Amino acid sequence: MSHNATISWDLDLIKRYDLSGPRYTSYPTAIQFDSELTEPQLIESSQTTADKTAPLSLYVHIPFCAHVCYYCACNKVITRNRKKAQPYLDTLFKEIEQAGTLYSNKRQVNQLHWGGGTPTFISDDQMVELMNKLRENFSLRDDDKGDYSIEIDPREASMETLETLRRIGFNRISLGVQDVHPEVQEAVNRVQSTEETQAILDKARELGFKSINMDLIYGLPLQSLKRFSETLDTVIEMSPDRLSVFNYAHMPDRFRSQKHINAEDLPSPEEKLAILEMTINKLLDAGYVYIGMDHFAKPDDELAVAQQTGHLHRNFQGYTTHSDCDLVAMGVSAISQIGDVYYQNQHDIAAYSQAVEERSTAIKRGVTLNDDDKLRRAVITQLICHFELDISTIEQQFNIAFKSYFEEELAELASFATDGLVALEDNAITVTPAGRLLIRRICMTFDAYIPKQQPTKGFSRII
Repeated sequence: MSHNATISWDLDLIKRYDLSGPRYTSYPTAIQFDSELTEPQLIESSQTTADKTAPLSLYVHIPFCAHVCYYCACNKVITRNRKKAQPYLDTLFKEIEQAGTLYSNKRQVNQLHWGGGTPTFISDDQMVELMNKLRENFSLRDDDKGDYSIEIDPREASMETLETLRRIGFNRISLGVQDVHPEVQEAVNRVQSTEETQAILDKARELGFKSINMDLIYGLPLQSLKRFSETLDTVIEMSPDRLSVFNYAHMPDRFRSQKHINAEDLPSPEEKLAILEMTINKLLDAGYVYIGMDHFAKPDDELAVAQQTGHLHRNFQGYTTHSDCDLVAMGVSAISQIGDVYYQNQHDIAAYSQAVEERSTAIKRGVTLNDDDKLRRAVITQLICHFELDISTIEQQFNIAFKSYFEEELAELASFATDGLVALEDNAITVTPAGRLLIRRICMTFDAYIPKQQPTKGFSRII
């Protein structure tokens, strides 16, 4: 379905369209989640609208980190005290039991992900205990055919830890690297030698992990075009299956740890754009496919194959191949997507723990999707995953006349077409190579909740 995702770089368009906007890991986005909707309402809705025969995706949030990385905007607890993990896990186990009762229904778990924080903060024994608890309450696969991934901090994971992870069922890992230069690493308080990263990589390959992802960030203090080019050379040499290259958004008023970053050390907006252009060209030259929205994969990787065949999907973990799965997310601040419902757990660890202890769930807010939400979600998902939309498929699926339903949106897209971001045909909307980098802006056209024609507060910039 999708063509090899070539990108054309048009600086004028980028400057004109680079507003702030959502990342569309969900639609409606989390800003629409409502704390007025009660927990019983959300649970009941999610149970009645879920397809109980479909497989499941599970997410577990482990919020602890031993060190603070100054750039980080995740929900985390910085502590060197490893004893803090067990009380949290005990609470998490209660939530897992309740979630299993509500949603398991013997549905096969095809996707599992532990994120953080630093999931490898907990001990190997605790990891075994957590996986056992998930197995007791959900139908995990034991044939190694699921997509079972965990985020790893190479500074925190020993060779024994990797062996443990492989033994308990993980077959994919994601490594935080960000940048290989000691000066940049020191400026963000994440010093990690290339040797450490390489050792984890070699061991993971030896143990038969199927897919290795690496995270990089551009726009960090003391980065330059030359330095980031060298980081990419090092990483391309390591040959991960997937790469995520994120834009650093400096928002020290929102994320306290970012106050440690000296704003004068950040690359200028012009240099940042030059770094992004160089990154894309370099990775495409090295044989990676641009999946979209910061993500690259080798051509034979499942993500790239799913994009080619039209089966790519997007959820709170980003791009995925599991469009048929409901996502049951557990732990502090975790967001679930079950049936026609999204809901998020308490963000604060004390509030989360208290809620679970009192009633076995910790839902803080959520949203139930109406027919219009589901229609717009389908349109946005198609565009952001495949850069094209087959209008007749949407018309049949939702029983609408696309042109009259989306009259205003098509008028806005007509101006995008004049600028060369999209091509509009009778039965299709295709995002051009120049429009791919601005896909978030194109998707915003179909977002009923964003006031038109004004930059939106609370979102990061698109590029």
